[in-house]
Amino acid sequence: MIFLELRRKYKTEQFFDTDMIKLENRLLQITQNGMGNGDEGLGLQLVVNYLKLIVEEKRIPKFIALYNAGVKLICEGSPAVEAFKTIEGKGTKIIACKTCLNHFNLIDKVEVGIEGSMIDIIELQGLASKVINL
Repeated sequence: MIFLELRRKYKTEQFFDTDMIKLENRLLQITQNGMGNGDEGLGLQLVVNYLKLIVEEKRIPKFIALYNAGVKLICEGSPAVEAFKTIEGKGTKIIACKTCLNHFNLIDKVEVGIEGSMIDIIELQGLASKVINL
């Protein structure tokens, strides 16, 4: 099965069980350490606000994939970690590109979500009814 590795990482056979919680069949992809271009502090504030609002508005995606500098958001010291923990607690699966984590020397600093491969991200893109890029 294609998602055996992701299921093992999340330690559940219910990995894709949509009855757990009513999550939207969406994949949110985050590729930078914040949201938008320009001031880095503002970008971090915007992404944290966005994550909190999707929970409040019950627009929670089934999956979040982080790659390139986006992986920094789930690592030690990021102001977004708590927002990601809240979203993960609602049932969203958070996958960070292992190659990117290694590139930024963050492999041991991940505080939420799991490491995944690019093939995992490609498979999630194919499964999602909608892909949102930040």
